[in-house]
Amino acid sequence: MLSSQVRAIVKSTVPLLETGGEALTTHFYKMMLTEYPQVRPLFNQAHQASGDQARALANGVLMYARHIDQLEVLGPLVSRIVAKHVALQILPEHYPIVGDCLLRSIREVLGEDIATDEVIDAWAQAYELLAGLLIGSEEEIYAASAEAPGGWRGARGFIVERKVAESEEITSFHLVPEDGGAVLDFAPGQFIGLRLEIDGEEARRNYSLSAAANDRSYRISVKREKGGKVSNFLHDHIVEGDRVELFAPAGDFVLRPSRKPLVLITAGVGITPALAMLEVAQHSDRPIHFIHCARNGAVHAFRDWVEEIAARRPNLQHFVCYSEPAESDRADGTGFLTRERLGAGCRPSATWTPTSSGPSLSWPR
Repeated sequence: MLSSQVRAIVKSTVPLLETGGEALTTHFYKMMLTEYPQVRPLFNQAHQASGDQARALANGVLMYARHIDQLEVLGPLVSRIVAKHVALQILPEHYPIVGDCLLRSIREVLGEDIATDEVIDAWAQAYELLAGLLIGSEEEIYAASAEAPGGWRGARGFIVERKVAESEEITSFHLVPEDGGAVLDFAPGQFIGLRLEIDGEEARRNYSLSAAANDRSYRISVKREKGGKVSNFLHDHIVEGDRVELFAPAGDFVLRPSRKPLVLITAGVGITPALAMLEVAQHSDRPIHFIHCARNGAVHAFRDWVEEIAARRPNLQHFVCYSEPAESDRADGTGFLTRERLGAGCRPSATWTPTSSGPSLSWPR
């Protein structure tokens, strides 16, 4: 455990992290990805370019410093980090690299007058504690996945059994084990890690599993992202019969058993984890509201599948909202969904009315 003095020193850096955390993590990533090219496949370069990854890490570092004396508060954040790490196969040998670059970045960005030897030593102890917690939690999941029926550790070869265009932007890939064996069960909402080689370079990505577990295959449904290295490679070059490598399923955003009403609100390719949830939940007697937002019908994937379930299951109500509908599109509402309008109640034949802040949904009461 950390001493009270170490915790106090780490907490004293919170104001600096609140104002300069993103500059710190941007510097950190630039340093690490330049000096340690072996870790580049673990990071999405599009998220690097947009700054999303630096912002996310800055928030994580800030939350850790802010709650260094009450780490139990960080439980949900730690669970999400562990799940992402497992899906990408972050290993113990990666942590010293991160620690080295983080401490050097603190020194270089904050300056030696602020990042004194005492501050660096305190952050070194704090990082060592966090790394130990993450490594231990990740190893528990790796071991459990390896020991479970159909499970494995590390990368496992899979074959693309089917490739199906679901919309103008989203394509599904049905993946079966190269060895012909069973596959690990998973909870609806979990994702899986994918490893590819593109132009001689390794790339890793996480994709939600878009169909419920079936003991023999997995399905991911990938949106073609503008400038997306991996998504465009999957769409343009991966064909049926090709081989890819997968890491075992992970993730804590899952459907949990309940008799309460279930509301699934999705937009665009965000529909993917909800598909597996709906596939399982439809067999219960709980009321289900499935609300999906898309630009228009051309990019709306899986609409027919959801409507087929709704036609058979009286407990399911399906609502569609298009922000840029084509003339021939069928939708229950057009425009953008807001919390206020959603709270008015979801019913078919909704209309949208403009407000001072832009178009918003107006559901009839």
